[in-house]
Amino acid sequence: MKKYMKYASALALAMLALTGCDDFLDTMPDNRATLDSEEKIKAMLTSAYNENDYIVVAELSSDNTDDIGEDNPYSTRFYDQCYGWIDETERDNESLERFWSSAYIAIASANEALAAIETAAPSATIDECRGEALISRAYNHFMLACMFCQPWTQNAASELGLPYMEVAETELMPQYERGNLADFYKKIEADIEEGLKYIGDSHYSVPKYHFNVKAAYAFAARYYLYTEQWEKAVTYATKCLGSQPKTMLRDWKSMASMTQSLDAISNEYINASSNANLLLMTAYSQMGVIWSSWSLRSGGCKRYSHCSYLADNEDMRARNIYGSYTQLWHQPKIYKASGMDRAIFWKYGDLFEYTDPVAQTGYRRAVYPAFTSDEALLNRAEAYIMLKRYDEAAADLTTWMQNFTKSTKVLTPDNIQEFYEPIGYCYDDETGLQSTIKKHLNPAFAIDAEGSVQECMLQCMLQFRRLETMHAGIRWFDIKRYGIEIMRRTHDSTGQPVKRTDFLTKDDKRRAHQIPLKVRDAGFEANPR
Repeated sequence: MKKYMKYASALALAMLALTGCDDFLDTMPDNRATLDSEEKIKAMLTSAYNENDYIVVAELSSDNTDDIGEDNPYSTRFYDQCYGWIDETERDNESLERFWSSAYIAIASANEALAAIETAAPSATIDECRGEALISRAYNHFMLACMFCQPWTQNAASELGLPYMEVAETELMPQYERGNLADFYKKIEADIEEGLKYIGDSHYSVPKYHFNVKAAYAFAARYYLYTEQWEKAVTYATKCLGSQPKTMLRDWKSMASMTQSLDAISNEYINASSNANLLLMTAYSQMGVIWSSWSLRSGGCKRYSHCSYLADNEDMRARNIYGSYTQLWHQPKIYKASGMDRAIFWKYGDLFEYTDPVAQTGYRRAVYPAFTSDEALLNRAEAYIMLKRYDEAAADLTTWMQNFTKSTKVLTPDNIQEFYEPIGYCYDDETGLQSTIKKHLNPAFAIDAEGSVQECMLQCMLQFRRLETMHAGIRWFDIKRYGIEIMRRTHDSTGQPVKRTDFLTKDDKRRAHQIPLKVRDAGFEANPR
């Protein structure tokens, strides 16, 4: 996707001045200076999407990752830092430095488009471009907050926010105040609400690669869920899903009947014609290698992985309310070899963009669904649980479960409580190391006591969402929002956890990833540690 840039935001340029433009700006064609037509504005908006993902860092930061052995040589300092919640100093395509800079460049593109829209002749296309620009601007700011800030709570005014870029910056390195998180989220919300007035699909050639109507509703539902506005989360998830949510979900049963190869399954997973895929994004990423049976030449990220112990005890292969893992249409793959223990769902292929076909050099790329209808359904289920509309929540959980698994069981508040209440919690054993499918929940918002209908239904919903969003980074945001405490532990040669090395408490400052080093070096306020 070519970049049509007049100038990036100063928050990105502050890093470009220190690290070199080549790392971040690929193409700056001569027609970039004047956005004087609908086509040029549409072209500018192709750059309003981040081309460096948060997924790898978020997934490695979460409890979807364990250390399979201290003597395992197959890692890098970058992966050591991701897994260990250590402030980043290493550079990588997946680094938060790249994510930060690319996000603010995408925001700058949205702002350039919005500036041009103000002087453009009114038309239906221009209105839809306005909606896309506003929603894209909101989304990029929102994801920056998800990674670099503490989760939103009712006390957000006392937490550090980030600069909200509403106009294109003309100074190279102005000094920005961080402000507070409450004000930052208010600006996100204002852009969402304004953008939804204009969003439309008619001007897109491939709507799934842009913020189309359903993707915008799914984003609104996630935003309102994360800000504890449960009724609005239900409203927008329902707008996204329509009156027959089951027809919107991924066809896991059909995928189970396909040729079972990584290429075939990963291509179907990112198929733009799938009703489940609401917004597809591209990234310079190695996720197709990290979550596969393959290894990078350098050894890659084999030491820190979603291993068979996690799968057997916490998620993919653990017994759940639907029965054993054999009930899943999408079967987990276990890869064990020298220095490797991975349990994965096939999702991402290893795509390669050749910059020099002769020399066989280029970049690893990935395509991933930023929003799916399956996640939107589980987001609505969560909102229903928080509203204590338990029958409606159970209906949504049933719809998801009967689609993801072969089970025909109908879930009810009673049978959910009956199944989950007797199960022990992770780390409550004598060693403090063992896993179950439940973890203690410590959200800033009020929930009923452990073992209650509400808490058991939240455990069910979080389990389902963990499975649905495996390898997508979303689990990290649930850990932050629910104050879920997780550990770092190492495994022995048999695959059993034997030693705790670190523990992330519910109030740990490391839940907000550190601002990139070069941004801090330019005078930007760091996250407290």
